[in-house]
Amino acid sequence: MKAEESFSNMTSTSARLEAAPRRLSTVLEQLAKQPDGSITVEQLRQALGDRSFATFLVFFSLFNLLPLPPGSTLVFGIPLIIISVQMTLGRQTIWLPHFLLERSISSERFRHLSEKVAPALKRLERIVRPRYWPFDRNRADRVIGMLALILATVVTLPIPFGNWFPALACALLGIALSERDGVLLLVAAIMGVLSLAIITMLVGTATVLADMLIG
Repeated sequence: MKAEESFSNMTSTSARLEAAPRRLSTVLEQLAKQPDGSITVEQLRQALGDRSFATFLVFFSLFNLLPLPPGSTLVFGIPLIIISVQMTLGRQTIWLPHFLLERSISSERFRHLSEKVAPALKRLERIVRPRYWPFDRNRADRVIGMLALILATVVTLPIPFGNWFPALACALLGIALSERDGVLLLVAAIMGVLSLAIITMLVGTATVLADMLIG
């Protein structure tokens, strides 16, 4: 009888492990192994599968950490805004418009992203854990969605190098939400506030300089 119970426990544990979703770093590395060509947003969505808003928030934030050509932030910044709005509204499923699903990034750039981000993401995945979480499920999505919406809006602005810190703060917000890590949430919120302050100072300084040159 005990042997049967032990076997049953082992089987259920194995089933849970098999059912556990792949880590985001694993998804990145597997997509990076795709043959040369391009990777569309639709392929990314299929690779992520039935994931939470938090995972999509992290994934699209990571793309904005790449040194992409001017205008690329509109491609990967708009999905951040759409996802953040849906989180704020309390939606349960993610929707993306068709024209965004057809957008793509070259395999070479994607491999560059994976090589740069995956190692750091793995280290972070080993550290984060559920702790000091201040929200219930519904409130967490809405509050973090509002914070992410502000940062995502800044990401899409045509400010040279101005989208990096807001995008990083968005990614950390998503990881904190996914793992219910209140410490990481605090770090992400502080980084978000600092990034907004820095960008405000940069825009203010540029405006003053422009006025001086024109005047």
